[in-house]
Amino acid sequence: MNAVAGERPGTVSGGAVRRVLDAEVERARSARPDGRPRVVDVGGGSGSWAVPLAAAGCAVTVVDVSPNALAALERRAREAEVHALVTPVQGDADQLPEVVADLIDSGGADLVLGHGLLEVVDDPARAAASLAAVAAPGAAVSVLASSRHAAVLWHVLAGRLDEARAVLTDPDGRYGPDDTLRRRLDGPAVTALLEDTRRLRVELVQGDGLLEAWLPHVVRDGGPADMRGAAELEDLAAGVPALREVAARLHVLARAVAP
Repeated sequence: MNAVAGERPGTVSGGAVRRVLDAEVERARSARPDGRPRVVDVGGGSGSWAVPLAAAGCAVTVVDVSPNALAALERRAREAEVHALVTPVQGDADQLPEVVADLIDSGGADLVLGHGLLEVVDDPARAAASLAAVAAPGAAVSVLASSRHAAVLWHVLAGRLDEARAVLTDPDGRYGPDDTLRRRLDGPAVTALLEDTRRLRVELVQGDGLLEAWLPHVVRDGGPADMRGAAELEDLAAGVPALREVAARLHVLARAVAP
């Protein structure tokens, strides 16, 4: 079942992440008496992950600071006829244990998403602790984070060598004061943030969007067969340690342990 879709049209990313989340949904479904996994999507915006998860039968709570994004989420959920399974909540990662307190009191979430979160929050360690606090023992926490090393190569390809140097040497992986991200991360950094919570154990680190900067236009414009071939290559490369660090995003899956 390919029920969980997070890739963008015209790209080959998302497949490996989608399969991991599909497996977690099925795992949670089999463990739930009602067969309905409970998901919390932190910073989920307009629902690119939440709506497909709801379509797969999950009850999804989306926590986001933007009322506009939550309004878009509600429209998207209604169009997909899954609005009864999607609960929008305005709040940020620091407030997470408070805004979903009822869910935590009833045992916690089966799957927690923090996609595109750690690179924009004020305190990534606190955000990681919040993700861990919401997860039930045995639940999965899925994190997607912008890759420092991919950004270095992108700036080199664009001929912006000073910015490439800055991303590589800056403690937060930023290219300067105009950078829209607070930080970029590598695999060890994301792993440390999650495992330092003492409630999460990392099980998987893979790349997402490895081919985004490298795929030539002749392939992008070559039709479905070329894109399928690129997607297969993306999936093969996602778990190769030497390659995943230069993917656009790092995908890290951690398992919650009992406190």
